[in-house]
Amino acid sequence: MVPPNKGDPEIERVDHVEKQDADPKPTLEQKNVGTLQRRLKSRHVQFLALSGAIGTGLFVGTGQVLSLSGPLSMTLAFAISGLDLYALINSMGEMATWLPLPGAVPVYAARFVDEALGFALGWNYWYQFAIGVPIEISAAAMVIEYWPNSVSPAVWITILFVPMIVVNSLPVRTYGEVEFVLGAIKLTTIVGLMLLMLIITLGGAPTHDRIGFRYWKHPMEEYLKTGALGRFLAFLKVFVQAIFSYGGSEIVVVAAGETENPRRNIPKAVRRVFWRITIFYVGSVFLVGMCVSARDNRLLNAIRAGAKGAGASPFVIAIQNGGIRALPSIINAVILSSAVSAGNSFFYASTRVLYSTALDGKAPRFLRYEKFGVPYACVAITTALSLLVYLNVSSSSAEVFFWISNLSSVSTLVVWTAIGVTYLRFHRALKYHGIPRSSLPFKSPFQPYLAWFAVMCSAIMALLNGFDAFFPGHFSAKTFIPPYIAIPIFGTLYLGYKFAKGTSIVKIEVIDLWSGKEEADRLEAMWEQPKPRNFLGRFSSSKKYVTDLR
Repeated sequence: MVPPNKGDPEIERVDHVEKQDADPKPTLEQKNVGTLQRRLKSRHVQFLALSGAIGTGLFVGTGQVLSLSGPLSMTLAFAISGLDLYALINSMGEMATWLPLPGAVPVYAARFVDEALGFALGWNYWYQFAIGVPIEISAAAMVIEYWPNSVSPAVWITILFVPMIVVNSLPVRTYGEVEFVLGAIKLTTIVGLMLLMLIITLGGAPTHDRIGFRYWKHPMEEYLKTGALGRFLAFLKVFVQAIFSYGGSEIVVVAAGETENPRRNIPKAVRRVFWRITIFYVGSVFLVGMCVSARDNRLLNAIRAGAKGAGASPFVIAIQNGGIRALPSIINAVILSSAVSAGNSFFYASTRVLYSTALDGKAPRFLRYEKFGVPYACVAITTALSLLVYLNVSSSSAEVFFWISNLSSVSTLVVWTAIGVTYLRFHRALKYHGIPRSSLPFKSPFQPYLAWFAVMCSAIMALLNGFDAFFPGHFSAKTFIPPYIAIPIFGTLYLGYKFAKGTSIVKIEVIDLWSGKEEADRLEAMWEQPKPRNFLGRFSSSKKYVTDLR
């Protein structure tokens, strides 16, 4: 039966508010949405979109991917995983511009799907980001070992860790400025490396060796089996490493609640994620795959002997093969800054997701404590978990840390699947209430098909992640538990909360699309539109003005 007011959003909104008044449960607004400050400017958000989560996964992790799968499989894995991320970011961007709340992904899940999903997603999402902090600090500490020294790893870990705590304990604009500087360094380096890889493959290095597609004679390596099946299995195996490289890219949407004029800046940032994926990730791995053989012994050593720092980076191997002597230490320094930057971004995102979960009543009340726009209780909890990085000081604990870092990669896939499901419910609710897509602050393309792709791709990759454990002679705790433990953990959180609280799937007709939107609408009218800084900007603005007059 069609509701009598269906099709009129304003009337439906009044009806929805009346239903809320009759419901004893407090809304997010009634629970206090917090006082985090919108201090991230457009340039901060744009750099978060372009470089926020780029870390050792791209600069170093690609060496393992290339060695295992070959240049073609590596390029395809990064391209398909990038398309998965693109679908996810667009879906998140649409929800975040409709309701730009701080770290609100778990809030969307609770409102649009089930309170239990919001609980499970909030804690899983916090863990995914929080565990990224010790992973990147640990990687940075190992990168330092590229330069011979007798200093204990614990000292380097402390030197890298303490500034992250300080930055995330200061107002959010400090974080934005730090990431702006580090992001500029990363982007400059990536562009420079891509140009250098092109020059090397064309024979412009000191050795004058014109490589071309020499290393593409065997573009796909084999794994576990020989022939076509072995090449396909190698292709499947490298997906998780590609996902690890992309993990955390959602930070730009998580930051929507602290962004100036989010309905203008978030769509711009989301659109630029496509170019980051296409140029920086896919373009980089394609070019480095032309310059370095997948069978290079140094790449194999990066996996089997635990080569550290830039010595494990295929970019540095390409530079060394080209006879360029000065650059390896410079690139190593940039890898170090990238690891610090990525860890800093993960720290920020984890605190905001946990804070949002607490505001929505899915985490202890004391986690709502904040001052000067900083959720200090969440900073303290993330700091405590990040102390796991000190496990790497001993070799026996490094094995435990390996398990935890693998859990982070698989958690990304589980979270992405849940976010895709959340968007599908959001999309269906908009359609049910008669809200035209043309009225949305940001309308992502190809929906809901893009979200369906994200759900299916992420879910399939999560299920196939540990396929090699089922091959004869390969099953062990180390090959089976890390790839799959994230799934039962998420399921336990979801079902445990569901049975404890007696929650059910939210019906489409009562999905809350409005709490928090009125404040966002009010703030939107207060933001000043920035003046165009160049000819193209002025030309674009003049076209928009003429269109508005028409």
